[in-house]
Amino acid sequence: MQITAVKIYRFSIPMVPFVIATGVMDYAQNTYIEVFTDAGLKGVGECSAFPVIVGETQDTCFVLAEKFAELWVGKDPLNIEDRNAQLHAYIAGNYTIKSAFDMCLYDISAKAKGLPLYKFLGGTYFEPESDLTIGIDSIDNMRATAHDFVANRHVNIIKVKLGKNAEEDILRIQAIRQAVGNNTKIRVDANQGYTPADAVKLLQGIEKFDIEFCEQPMRTYDDDYLPELIQQTAIPVMADESVYTHRDAERLIRHMATDSINIKLAKSGGIAEALKIHEICKRNNIPNMLGGMLESRIALSANVHLALACDNIAYHDFDSCLLGHLADPVINGVTYKGMLLQTPDLPGIGAEADQSFLAQCEFVEYKL
Repeated sequence: MQITAVKIYRFSIPMVPFVIATGVMDYAQNTYIEVFTDAGLKGVGECSAFPVIVGETQDTCFVLAEKFAELWVGKDPLNIEDRNAQLHAYIAGNYTIKSAFDMCLYDISAKAKGLPLYKFLGGTYFEPESDLTIGIDSIDNMRATAHDFVANRHVNIIKVKLGKNAEEDILRIQAIRQAVGNNTKIRVDANQGYTPADAVKLLQGIEKFDIEFCEQPMRTYDDDYLPELIQQTAIPVMADESVYTHRDAERLIRHMATDSINIKLAKSGGIAEALKIHEICKRNNIPNMLGGMLESRIALSANVHLALACDNIAYHDFDSCLLGHLADPVINGVTYKGMLLQTPDLPGIGAEADQSFLAQCEFVEYKL
């Protein structure tokens, strides 16, 4: 099989501004890729750039995508290892845009076998339950949002963004726990917002509120403090931005610097690397969460397929499309049943962009 053409789209999705510790996003800075083959198969991929976390923008993704397309046209899409190696040999890092190209390969490979991606990866069907995230806001607004999630939307797991001020964040969690009662799981995500001292203050201050875990409390350059932090709190600590690749996972596990690890395709470079991280964590009894940036239901569908194939993924953070997207430019793909994710029985990822939405997007095409 041979790649005959690659189309690259600037896939911007308008959204309600969403606030985390490291910044505000008012639209999803996504890139959409279509890879065409001489076998009549098309693979699709999507990535969502989050500049303040990964250091990539929609602009950098678009420019590099053109270079990657030049490398791949005429090559075999079923040789996933070699195609990804080409990208890594061309440029270091830039895992976000690499993840979209990697996704195309897995989509084509599963379609070539006539299988949904999760079956191609050896998984079995179930409907994972996602959390739903509350962005940083006033204490009163966050309390009201939490109450609405539980009372009106029947959410069982709430993820709370923190990281601005440890003392105020303790009050935020106290208010949310009071609003939702004791039967709702609460997990928190600081997005690197705290100093080591404030991380200790925050985690010890919210222990009594039955918190499932805390994601990425400190900057990645403070990773050396993680083993000590873990010893100072009863709340499990999850590494997110501290783990991009399987080598990062090995490093943190070796130093007993994390209780769990969050895998994100746009952070790790795609499915191939995510599988390596998963295998290392499984071997070391370190559970995984699978999450995302601000992807549409295209990349979300790839995430859910991966979750169905990876039994060490214990937590599912699949609410990216519920965080204020003002458009849903996707045909087929996974759908929400409350906070459960349902996956269609279609070959490959089973999702693609709506052509009417793509007609409005800037794009370039490379052909043989």
